[in-house]
Amino acid sequence: MSAFAADALVAETVDRLLLDLCSPDVVEHADAEGWAPTLWNAFSESGFPWVSVPDTAGGSGGTLGDAAAILHAIGRYAAPVPVAETGMLAGWLLAGAGLEIPSGAATVATGLALNGGRLTGDATVAWGARSERIVALVADGAAWKVASVPTSALSISRGANLAGEPRDLVHADVAGADFDLAAAADGVDADALLQRGALSRVIMSAGALRALTQMTIDYTNERKQFGKQIAGFQAVQQFLVNTAQCAVRVNMAAERATRALAAGDAGITIAAAKVLTDAAVAEGTRAAHQAHGAMGVTREYPLHQLSRRLWAWRQEYGTATTWRRRLGTAAHQAGANGLFQLVTG
Repeated sequence: MSAFAADALVAETVDRLLLDLCSPDVVEHADAEGWAPTLWNAFSESGFPWVSVPDTAGGSGGTLGDAAAILHAIGRYAAPVPVAETGMLAGWLLAGAGLEIPSGAATVATGLALNGGRLTGDATVAWGARSERIVALVADGAAWKVASVPTSALSISRGANLAGEPRDLVHADVAGADFDLAAAADGVDADALLQRGALSRVIMSAGALRALTQMTIDYTNERKQFGKQIAGFQAVQQFLVNTAQCAVRVNMAAERATRALAAGDAGITIAAAKVLTDAAVAEGTRAAHQAHGAMGVTREYPLHQLSRRLWAWRQEYGTATTWRRRLGTAAHQAGANGLFQLVTG
């Protein structure tokens, strides 16, 4: 179970669904094929991808905390489904703009633009080819607008990230009659989308690090060397401590950032969480693989399903360098007299 503030029934149902339908074999097959249809259909029928999207807009209702609990579970099971993209990102944009929420998967594209009434540009898009619609936040002069495009109107080349998750190259040159366009909700701009996307990766990373830690604990308690469990060796114990500490740090950062965003004042919490997650992923995965030894790098053993996703997600929605610069700028602007309030407030 996740520690995020969520409806207990939602969290329990998601955990049970993933336990039944998201085995390592399912993840391995999805990494090769780019899709897990049975798992997605189960999620779709439950309405989980659209949790936190208001039911008045065609979503499933619920809070951002509910959505975070679902994403935390996605991370724990390395579930190959576009839940973050469909609801927390695309659904959020569409609902705010008053546009229709699709019944199938949806995703977001950054880097597209409005040119003379046409939607143009190229973007690398998560789950692009598997989505029903691609949603873009585009500038129209000084205003921000949301464009919703059917994937059939786009040119899409298949690609994948380090974890094998679809990251497709999308080329757009679409006439205004072939996509929906509406004004974005108040306060929605490129930075708001970047922060929300970054938070989704932090939450999923928190779940994956928790599962990575438990897998490492289980392995070192089962594996024996020189007649004793390897978890009893001091060096291995240090690896276990490092991995667990990383998981706890990221989980706390993800919870804090989720509460701040839900309250409408993210401040520096998402930037700090992204930077902290980047460092914790590097340290935590290193310790987990060291504890596993040669077993950890085999294709048959599922540790890589978590560690590869963690390393892929740390590069999405801004690298650590991008977010470190943002923290540095905020600290500089706060000045000596405002730094304490910036950090503690």
